[in-house]
Amino acid sequence: MWEGTMRRQVLLFMWILSLGPVRGQISYSIPEEMAKGSLVGNVAQDLGLDVKRLRSGRARIYTGDSVEYVELNRDRGVLLIKERIDREALCRRTTPCALHFQIILENPMEFYSITVEITDINDNTPSFEKSDMKFKIIESSLPGTKFLLERAVDPDIGINGLQSYVLTRNDHFGLKLKDQPDGGKIAEMVLQKPLDREKQEDISLLLTAMDGGEPRLSGTAQIYITVLDANDNAPVFTKPVYKASISENAPKGTIITTVSASDADKGSNSKITYSISNTAADVRDLFEIDELNGNLMLKTQLDYENERKYEIHVQASDEGGLTDLSKISVEVSDVNDNKPVINMMSKTNIISEDSKVGTVVTMVNVQDSDSGENGKVQCAIIENLPFTMKSTSSNFYSLVTDSDLDRERASEYNISITCCDEGVPSLSSSVTLTLHISDVNDNAPVFERSSYEAYIVENNTPGLSIFTVKATDADWNQNARVSYILEDSSVNGVPVSSYVSVSADSGVIHAVRSFDYEHIKDFHLCVKAQDGGSPPLSSNVTVKIMIQDQNDNAPQVLYPVQTSSSVVAEMVPRSADVGYLVTKVVAVDVDSGQNAWLSYKLQKATDRALFEVGLQNGEIRTIRQVTDKDAVKQRLTVVVEDNGQPSRSATVNVNVAVADSFPEVLSEFTDFTHDKEYNDNLTFYLVLALAVVSFLFITCLVVIISVKIYRWRQSRILYHSSLPVIPYYPPRYSDTLGTGTLQHVYNYEVCRTTDSRKSDCKFGRAGSQNVLIMEPSCTGTMQRIQNEKNILDEPDSPLEVSLCSYISLIY
Repeated sequence: MWEGTMRRQVLLFMWILSLGPVRGQISYSIPEEMAKGSLVGNVAQDLGLDVKRLRSGRARIYTGDSVEYVELNRDRGVLLIKERIDREALCRRTTPCALHFQIILENPMEFYSITVEITDINDNTPSFEKSDMKFKIIESSLPGTKFLLERAVDPDIGINGLQSYVLTRNDHFGLKLKDQPDGGKIAEMVLQKPLDREKQEDISLLLTAMDGGEPRLSGTAQIYITVLDANDNAPVFTKPVYKASISENAPKGTIITTVSASDADKGSNSKITYSISNTAADVRDLFEIDELNGNLMLKTQLDYENERKYEIHVQASDEGGLTDLSKISVEVSDVNDNKPVINMMSKTNIISEDSKVGTVVTMVNVQDSDSGENGKVQCAIIENLPFTMKSTSSNFYSLVTDSDLDRERASEYNISITCCDEGVPSLSSSVTLTLHISDVNDNAPVFERSSYEAYIVENNTPGLSIFTVKATDADWNQNARVSYILEDSSVNGVPVSSYVSVSADSGVIHAVRSFDYEHIKDFHLCVKAQDGGSPPLSSNVTVKIMIQDQNDNAPQVLYPVQTSSSVVAEMVPRSADVGYLVTKVVAVDVDSGQNAWLSYKLQKATDRALFEVGLQNGEIRTIRQVTDKDAVKQRLTVVVEDNGQPSRSATVNVNVAVADSFPEVLSEFTDFTHDKEYNDNLTFYLVLALAVVSFLFITCLVVIISVKIYRWRQSRILYHSSLPVIPYYPPRYSDTLGTGTLQHVYNYEVCRTTDSRKSDCKFGRAGSQNVLIMEPSCTGTMQRIQNEKNILDEPDSPLEVSLCSYISLIY
């Protein structure tokens, strides 16, 4: 609402358009000269929009290249005056005078056309270009003679424009008004009573121009009249109206047309001069007339887009002061001299890659100031891009998507929009829009391989980096940020997380524990790569971790068995030939590969010239014929060494008895026992000796006396003898070369009594054993003290002492 004359009329009409995002149009009417901040209209209410939509859509006013007189308050949803509006400066005399602009909203893009009509107020006073007018009138002029007066100018229109003229009362002249086609009025001063120079040579009058506004405003001009001697005829134009046309690109000085007038007088009174009168100052700046020949010429180049038609009033005057009036109507013809002007209505240069086909990217406003065919414009995109131009309304185009977008294929587009008019020759303009495609999380991470294999050497340090998996995501920024996750699974019933861990950022797989190849040789795990999108996308890959063997185990000798309770001896007959298989050292290495490749070497031997060890198979064979000079007891030390780096080894002592019969062997058994004991752990014996010495110190005397008493009874008993017990090879062992001399297996049972002459040797059946085992625990002579003498002397009932020794010979 406005006080007084500043009242607002709101004319609201809306319609739905079928193309593009144009949603409706609304019009307002306001008076000019409103104060800044004044209300134009509640656009949110009139368009049916929520104020929140104005804020979320970043609503703004688009005016193209024009001055923005009206602003939008998004918080209130109203249009306000931004700059003072002067209707006369904005539209001159064009009616109606209106502001045309659009309200643009984004997400989704919409625009509404707004028209604000500017109504006139009486803010301009009629004025004359010249403050005074001078006439020379011959005294013989007849009543009814007309004299053209300068026209007043009032920039206002309608009732507020120039309405009438008033001439001060006088005895000779009256005022006559003539209406013009453009709505203006021309004032003519008419002689009503003959003049008499002798009575009054000079006359002064006041001309007042008044508008019809409220209050009425007026302007004045002074008229000075000089009365001359007689001049009978006034000049007369050949035409009341001259019509001419000129091209807007006509150069300066071009003759547009020529006016002509004649005067029936003779002499100086017939001499005519031409001038432009009663014409606006801005028009007189464009045209000039030759005062002698009446040629209307162009003072400066015209512009069809500024003004298409000009009305020029021309006056012909003779020397006697008589005049005639004519009008020249000049029409300006259009030339295709203006390129289309392209204006981007939206400032947004980003669109999501998941936008649907037909999504509006931006609105384009195209203006061509030319008219007719010269002003018709067509816009298009030249390149083969997934966008197209659609005409939504007059001078407006929508840039819309024509196919699906993919940021990973093209992250931005340089869209060149070309607009051409239909003039001859055609003029065109282009503008380039750089459109960025925003990312959507539509790509899952992709591993470099479909599966991985990684290796780690056993006995590793916990925390050691094993391998790195790498996945890439074609998306961008947060959507491409990949995190690595170890999927839950188990290895031999144990969670895989107790074996390895995966770095979430780098994908590095670390060992959680130290691996042992002998317990686990390989295992599988699953790693998930997950991006940072919402919702996140992921992919999995399988990694096979293979444990590599390390030479961390020494060979283990399976045969011959080394025990502290018995001594194993291999028996070789003295008739053995070269290559005779004595025994075979059997060893294993729990490592794998070359770490488990074993080689056998003879480290020490009683007679190195008698035996050799197979490098690969560990077989101990004779390398020469056995002779009687060879010692019965032979001791070999064999080193079993693997092929690792560094290598590991184990040693085994092999005792060999070179004899053809058991009595020969038995005599050496004691020494075998001593040798076995000699090789035991010395530290153990030292500790044991310390404890035993203390005990023996106390009991030494008692033991000595006891030994003296019973020595005569023990003289016939075997002195600490040991009968060997022969063990057996592993069930699958055999002599592959078949070079042994004993082809059958025999068991022997040896029994002795207190009388060595009554010892007995019994042959048993063939068995499956071919080694000689000596049991130290059975080497001692078991004694039984006979209290009754008759029992001791009875020959048929000897007290036999079994030595619990079994001798088995196998070959």
